[in-house]
Amino acid sequence: MYIESHYRAIIKTASWRILATFITGLLVYLFVGRIDIAAFVGGAEMITKLVVYYTHERIWNRFNFGKMHVEPFVLWFTGLSGSGKSTLANKLYSYIKDKGYRIERLDGDTVREIFPQTGFSKEERDSHVKRVGYIASMLEKNGVIVVSSFISPYQEARDFVRGLCKNFIEVHVSTSLEECERRDIKGLYAKARNGEIKHFTGISDPYEPPRNPEISVDTEHKTIEQCFQYIVKELKKKNGITYIG
Repeated sequence: MYIESHYRAIIKTASWRILATFITGLLVYLFVGRIDIAAFVGGAEMITKLVVYYTHERIWNRFNFGKMHVEPFVLWFTGLSGSGKSTLANKLYSYIKDKGYRIERLDGDTVREIFPQTGFSKEERDSHVKRVGYIASMLEKNGVIVVSSFISPYQEARDFVRGLCKNFIEVHVSTSLEECERRDIKGLYAKARNGEIKHFTGISDPYEPPRNPEISVDTEHKTIEQCFQYIVKELKKKNGITYIG
């Protein structure tokens, strides 16, 4: 990631202005065949347009028309394993990133690869979610949009993260347990039912559905694209705040 310095911006502006003036002078010379007139017109054009452009920008800065303030937010996907959380989150991340917003992606599997010692008991899950939630809230405070996808099965931990964030948008991917099991290409649900995997959400451990999620989608009865479009529509204007343009 990089930011453009003032010096770079000034040099780019000057180089463009010189190039534009040169083209103007060249066109005048081609029409009248005199270098002195071409140089005079080019110089006059440069000075005039610099003054006009500066004045034009100062005037527009006085008006808020057309300006859109976009609030950073934490988009928190929660749902059972196989519900479609990561697929939707990845799609939203790419969509928002392509619009030029500052954004980060936090995913349960990716974070656990960094901290493989993290367990799956209720206490360990809650601690894990709270730690990630704190990171998300810090990113949000620094103007970064965060797209997170975690099973995050317990209401208390999700409420803790909500309390840390200014704009917390909970997305409940409410796909049924039966459908998630049907999709299970890794065979995790089958292993959990056979007792090979302990503390598996939905089988040996509970999942507490969100009480009042800001957004709820079901990939069992709607396609991923339909769910994605619905989330985008909700983010366009949610609770009077523009989240994405």
